[in-house]
Amino acid sequence: MAEIRSTLDMVMERAARMAARAEDVPADQETEQRGMRLVAEFLGGKTSALAELLQQEPPSDQMPVRRGMAKALIRNIVLPRDEALMTGSLTAIAGFLDLAGPASEIIDTCTELKQILEQYSQHKEQIKQQLEDAMRAQLSQKLQEQGVTTDQTAIDPTMHPQFREEWARAQTDLNAQYTQALDQRKEILQQRFS
Repeated sequence: MAEIRSTLDMVMERAARMAARAEDVPADQETEQRGMRLVAEFLGGKTSALAELLQQEPPSDQMPVRRGMAKALIRNIVLPRDEALMTGSLTAIAGFLDLAGPASEIIDTCTELKQILEQYSQHKEQIKQQLEDAMRAQLSQKLQEQGVTTDQTAIDPTMHPQFREEWARAQTDLNAQYTQALDQRKEILQQRFS
């Protein structure tokens, strides 16, 4: 008769294999993850100075912790589709400035990133307003042709399906343009902190 293994034996073998693989995680990777956790605390407002936190690390761990901090900060610099994302991105940029100290290349790159984020927000609002105005005028004209008189301010073009389609298309184009510029600056920071 074939020996039947219990479920418990199979689970224990699998757990042993998983534990063996977990031990293979390089120390640098674990130290980088500590840097990422420090950034999460920084972005959450629990800590205020990344450079000070980095100095508290043992000298042998400072480079991997710094790398982990940079990776986490870079991930948090995104196009500001709302105020919370803008705040998070600006906080991440402030974190880079804190880590960089007087390094002018980093300061310049962070300044460019901030300008890109602000320009994106302004450009997005301008495009949306222009699209709303154009749709409002179009809808008003159609109503007048039908003999309906109405105040243009009473028309909400954002509810029209055509507006949604054109706005989605405009956002896609805008996001692609600004994402490329953002990614170029983030790559510079990544190289500098690697």
